[in-house]
Amino acid sequence: MKIINLIEDTKGPVNCACEHGLSFYVKTEKHVLLMDLGPSETVLINAEDLGIDLKTVDTVILSHGHYDHSGGIIPFSRLNTKASIYMQASADGDFYADDGEDAPLRYRYIGIDKDIPLLPGVRIIDGDYKIDEELELFTVRSRSHALPSTNSRLLVKRNGTYVKDDFRHEHFLVIKQDGLSILMSGCAHNGILSILDAYKDRFGKAPDVAVTGFHLMKKTAYSPDEIKEIENIASELLSYPTRFVTCHCTGTAAYKIMKAIMGDRLEYVHSGSEITVS
Repeated sequence: MKIINLIEDTKGPVNCACEHGLSFYVKTEKHVLLMDLGPSETVLINAEDLGIDLKTVDTVILSHGHYDHSGGIIPFSRLNTKASIYMQASADGDFYADDGEDAPLRYRYIGIDKDIPLLPGVRIIDGDYKIDEELELFTVRSRSHALPSTNSRLLVKRNGTYVKDDFRHEHFLVIKQDGLSILMSGCAHNGILSILDAYKDRFGKAPDVAVTGFHLMKKTAYSPDEIKEIENIASELLSYPTRFVTCHCTGTAAYKIMKAIMGDRLEYVHSGSEITVS
């Protein structure tokens, strides 16, 4: 299996652009797939620079309905007309970030381009879905842990009113190959601990590898309570026999806090870097 990051927030060892967003290229025995497509068509340029032919992709997974994971989908669809694009039915919602009362525009639209669901390759699903014996999508139906506090400013607009996002538009990819199970999540907005509990309920054990953002990033300094929250998440993750690879919305500050607790059980993947799975 080959897993290459096509874009995320930090510059890697190769000459790839970095932007706030996420995309992974994955080659398995049966599939060539993309997990998300970053914030813009820059992801296509990075793929070309890495020698990756996106015309060979047969499957695209949109992890949730935010622009920084979907911006490259329409440019990709012009390049590749055969790939199936899987998204949750609610992923085309009107999603916003509350940037605060002092911001020039308090409520900032962060949803997907409304033309994406109209693409001929899109497969709208509602809840869990098994693609085949190698690929499966699952959702969190009931959270076992509180949402990370950094999700509190993320909203959905319904009937003209801004309400807290329930993240029902988020799903997670499981890849099974060579006796290994790899969990891939975009931002883990539902909380990585709730996601892992939902995984165990569905599959009976923990994943061997989890590739995911933790959505713990902040533009301002963490409060003591927020630092404690990050430390508690890291400590609980240590109870899993899982290798964790993170990026993007975790943020480098939160990653350093978690790394101090988790050691070699946690690593960070940068733009253009490859994840070795064995």
